[in-house]
Amino acid sequence: MAFCGKCGAQVAEGTSFCGSCGSAAGGAGAAPAAGGGAGTGEGLSTNVVCALAYAVGLITGVIFLVLDPYKNDRKVRFHCFQSIFFHVGIIAIFIAIMFVSFFLRMIGGGMIGLIFLPIDMLLWFGSFCLWLFLMFKAYNGEEFQLPIIGPLAAKQAGN
Repeated sequence: MAFCGKCGAQVAEGTSFCGSCGSAAGGAGAAPAAGGGAGTGEGLSTNVVCALAYAVGLITGVIFLVLDPYKNDRKVRFHCFQSIFFHVGIIAIFIAIMFVSFFLRMIGGGMIGLIFLPIDMLLWFGSFCLWLFLMFKAYNGEEFQLPIIGPLAAKQAGN
């Protein structure tokens, strides 16, 4: 099985040009690159890293801030910091709502605490949609700044 020497795509036997990138298949025969041919040759491409910074909350944001090829990229740093600030903010909001709901249940009985059930569900759904939106924007290479934490993330990433 032959592979294109330029992009790593599979080349059909007996063809003289790669069907993916159009380069001459004279260098075919090598196995594809470990990254699948996408990116800069130093691991994942920038847009994938920016999207993955949001993927597992605080964990991936911190991981990409300390990994060597990505920690010097301003765009990756921005998305990592925005991911960290976004997830810390969401966690803080959920903890605050949990305490307020708990105290209202203690004071007024269980029915008052049920008021927070639809609020909590809307907040979960809204934060999930915003999380997906941020990953989508980061993958498309856009630097979408959230209203309060976006400028903080840009400042931390360094202009």
